[in-house]
Amino acid sequence: MSPTPRWLSPEEQRAWLAYVDFTTLLADYLNRQLRRDAGMTHADYSLLAHLSSAPGDALGMSELARRLKITRSRLTHAVNRLSEAGLVDRREDPADGRGQVAVLTREGRALLEEAAPGHVEAVRRTVFDALTREQVRQFAEIGEAIGEALHQVESVEADPAVLPWRRR
Repeated sequence: MSPTPRWLSPEEQRAWLAYVDFTTLLADYLNRQLRRDAGMTHADYSLLAHLSSAPGDALGMSELARRLKITRSRLTHAVNRLSEAGLVDRREDPADGRGQVAVLTREGRALLEEAAPGHVEAVRRTVFDALTREQVRQFAEIGEAIGEALHQVESVEADPAVLPWRRR
């Protein structure tokens, strides 16, 4: 006999549906804004932003996949595409000759710096301008709490090989 499902209360269902709705709308809005204003996807922007915040503008491919929460195969395709556009270089990892690092190029940094003001304004307009200071604090705490719960569940329940950033 399977356990009785712990159904959502009306308030929990309201919160869940609001979350599903706003994350779908926000992802679409940010992707459209970046395509229109900078000719790139939100996924590409995130990849370039992660590289720009790393020491030397470089990250190992496995670490970059982990940070982006994507498969290494998907990351390889993205880095190859961005490399062809001159935005990212792919080099042998000096610390580990078997690995590779993705490195932000000058052109990649220039595009990121050009795109960042419009992207930040879009985030501010659609997220932070809609919230009070107290709600921003609560939003951060809620996101951190859910993120921590997911990390705990994954460490207990998930085979590490099934995590997207560990798959090839």
